[in-house]
Amino acid sequence: MAIEKKLLERMNYMNIFLVRHGQDDESVRGGWCNHGLMPEGIEQSQKLGEELAHTYFDSIFSSDLNRAKETAEIIVSNLDVKTEIEYTKELREINNGLLAGMKNELAEKEYPGLYYKALQYDEQYPLGESPKDFYQRILNFWNKKLLHLNTKNILIVTHGGVINILLHLFNDIPYSNKVTKFPVKTGTVFKIELQ
Repeated sequence: MAIEKKLLERMNYMNIFLVRHGQDDESVRGGWCNHGLMPEGIEQSQKLGEELAHTYFDSIFSSDLNRAKETAEIIVSNLDVKTEIEYTKELREINNGLLAGMKNELAEKEYPGLYYKALQYDEQYPLGESPKDFYQRILNFWNKKLLHLNTKNILIVTHGGVINILLHLFNDIPYSNKVTKFPVKTGTVFKIELQ
């Protein structure tokens, strides 16, 4: 009976490790840009892999954009047990439409002052998402996927904006694109404990 009780207690928790991808090219607008990691980002990802090497992950999710995919693959190459990575568009950064991958100087010329924090909540990037659309996409992933997993340790490799929304959801704080409440540096990990 005591063993069953301990097993039940252990089943009532979930650890979510949120990783922001390694350093990418800062000379271009991110969002749905599909560039890979810079050398510094590869090094950051390797360090993350070493830091997480002895953690067993039941589930691993990654944004399907290259900078996140590369980070996830480097981390997994360091794990003792290789868990398959599930790549998903749901974990992409905000869809910044025509600005994705555009050089910063050109973006300032073509779309002066057009930044995430400058958008109204329901205002979309040209051919992209609004902050409201972005929030709703991450909320759907949280509600439909994460909260229904029967696993202990989950690794999510994604982007700063996504992690910021997930931390708002976890802490039950209203979200706004006007303030970054949880700034996240590249190549860092946050742990969420759900009970």
